[in-house]
Amino acid sequence: KSGLDPGGAWHAWGMACLKAGNLSSAREKFNRCLKPPMDLNQLNHGSRLVQDVIQYLESTVKPILIADDDYFATLRELEATLRTRSLSLEMMCEGKIQHNSYYQECLFYLHSYGTNLAIISFYMRHDCMREALLHLLNKESPAEVFIEGIFIPSYESGKLHMLENLLETIDPGLESWGVYLIAACKYLQRKNYYHILYELQQFMKDHVRAAMTCIRFFTHGAKSYTELGGKQTWLLKIKDHLKVYLQEVSRSSGRKKMAFTFRKKMSATDVSRHINTVDLQMEVTKFLHRCESSGTCQMSGSSLPTLFGNNNMKMDVACKVMLEGKNIEEGFGIAFRVLQDFQLEATEVYSKVAKQLVKQQKYSEIRQLLKCVNESGVAAKNDGDNIILNCLNEFKNIPAEDLDNLIQDMDSDENKIQAYVMCNKLRSAYLVSVRQEKTRAVQLVQHVRQLAENSGDDVVKAICAQWL
Repeated sequence: KSGLDPGGAWHAWGMACLKAGNLSSAREKFNRCLKPPMDLNQLNHGSRLVQDVIQYLESTVKPILIADDDYFATLRELEATLRTRSLSLEMMCEGKIQHNSYYQECLFYLHSYGTNLAIISFYMRHDCMREALLHLLNKESPAEVFIEGIFIPSYESGKLHMLENLLETIDPGLESWGVYLIAACKYLQRKNYYHILYELQQFMKDHVRAAMTCIRFFTHGAKSYTELGGKQTWLLKIKDHLKVYLQEVSRSSGRKKMAFTFRKKMSATDVSRHINTVDLQMEVTKFLHRCESSGTCQMSGSSLPTLFGNNNMKMDVACKVMLEGKNIEEGFGIAFRVLQDFQLEATEVYSKVAKQLVKQQKYSEIRQLLKCVNESGVAAKNDGDNIILNCLNEFKNIPAEDLDNLIQDMDSDENKIQAYVMCNKLRSAYLVSVRQEKTRAVQLVQHVRQLAENSGDDVVKAICAQWL
């Protein structure tokens, strides 16, 4: 008469029937107020009303009995439940759920009015992980349901190995679980749970991604190469994963194409390249670890460069190796391999090293660097000159004798003139200019005279005018 929603009354009546043990009456009353969810895959446990029913059924002390006059059934069921706990998972689920009307009633309401997550969570609460997984597969539920309902409860309760064993038992190739496993890996990465991630990747036999996780273990949080020296086992593990991957690829190429759909793929060439990178990083680590231990370390920065970073970071590694040895020559071989393997801009790296040597006032080392560059066999004609020219921005800090020595080491007269002009040594620029071929010499001397006039150097201006 008052037009109020009767749902609450039906629900209260249904709960009263449940408490009285009248199951069929309770079903009938609940049928009038409970509705199945619009989306079975939504990430919740269904309506509050359904949850109340399940909560009551699960928490009641006295399981609902099949035969009203069987007073000892409660004890017998309890005994059976305790006994089946020590048996296999399947037996346990059969003993506890299939032959217990109390649980059967829960399943009736969950299947009629609950979400897939609610059903899966129910199975998980009652140690029926296999049933939870089969339900997930049969309903083709999205990955989020797997994460929320199965994966998180498994690792939080220390049952990750049990989950892995079941996944393998249901599908030995793991293909059915591919989407779910990749989602689990992404979830763990977001949460920074890298140790669980690494364990899962090994179970998945996803060797390329496992190698990438090892790179993170090697580089993360290290402040010095002394620290990295103690983490070299991760480099060996990276190599192991990549080698196993190569073996699997070569084995599968002979047979029909294997459907490794969810495992990360990589070409054999790329894998070999990465193995070379790891080998080179091991050499770099040993070398720099030794330098830091002997106290020759000069460079310090906020981040520690490794060969697993971008090209700028790799260039930093090459610089670091050259600068931190006893002298330039000691680290040049490794640095040169880094430059060659990654096809880095060598002149830029050498110039960076030379500028650092100017700051450290190691002018003889700059000459040694030029010697190494020239002897490397791949230097272009003007590489040495360009390295010196790049240093001369700091010429005010370089003593006159060392500055002259550096400029004298240049190959090209044109570059020497440019260097003298940069350092305001106009007389020296004039002396080199007049040694050139006549037409070019005239142009150069005119240029020097103009510079002398602009800077008020009357002596050099007069010498140039006289020669012209």
